[in-house]
Amino acid sequence: MRGSAAAVALGAALALTAAGCATLGLGSAEQPEDATSVQTIEYYPFLVKGYQGSYPARTVLVLMPVDARDFVDTATSDHAPLGADPAIGVTLDQKQAVIQRLYSLPLAPTLQAAIAKSAQEAGMTATVSSQTQYQAGQKMTADYVLAAKITRGWVIKRRGIEEQYGPTWSTDATFALAITVYKPPFSVPFWQGATDSTYDDPPVASFALGPEDETGIYDNPGEVLSVALTRSVAGILDRADFRSLVMQDQIGRR
Repeated sequence: MRGSAAAVALGAALALTAAGCATLGLGSAEQPEDATSVQTIEYYPFLVKGYQGSYPARTVLVLMPVDARDFVDTATSDHAPLGADPAIGVTLDQKQAVIQRLYSLPLAPTLQAAIAKSAQEAGMTATVSSQTQYQAGQKMTADYVLAAKITRGWVIKRRGIEEQYGPTWSTDATFALAITVYKPPFSVPFWQGATDSTYDDPPVASFALGPEDETGIYDNPGEVLSVALTRSVAGILDRADFRSLVMQDQIGRR
């Protein structure tokens, strides 16, 4: 009886240890069961700090972004959508073979809402439009009109070495934008710029610390791409040159 109780106690301890490691991310990701997965891509408010409330109270109209992504070096030549859902990445096995293709809802509406939220964080008042292109001379009440192109947007989840509690996984995502801001009714851009963000989960530097530190924060690759998207969007307004230009701009009544 005493030996049996000890075995039960040992088994419970091992189960708790395994559960703790799974919570930390060690071996928590298993081989995907489905060949495709539709991921949730979203903007994380206030993830990027420092630019909140730093702009004057101006109004900006955010046009519908254009998905013009460059799929160079995306680990696959197949970027076809799944119906209306665009391709956003892949999951690879240890031999770098594709074991799951990743999709999401259309990126343009998600990005448009993200830019509007970021502008509001910065202190501006943002509205959105279904238009994708700015039309010079068009009567508008907004102080500025922002047009965006998605130039990169891809995430890759890779299976790594086998550890005590299962396989290790790493995920890297990149998201890049080309931005043009107009001041109605003028046709010449008021400001142009580009943002590019890459996010690795776990951070690349952590692999030098040992397997116990190779712990990812996010379970889903869509979450990692969401971080890259959030940072890229914040990079529009977290720019000293753009901020200075807006602050120096004398807005007259229309």
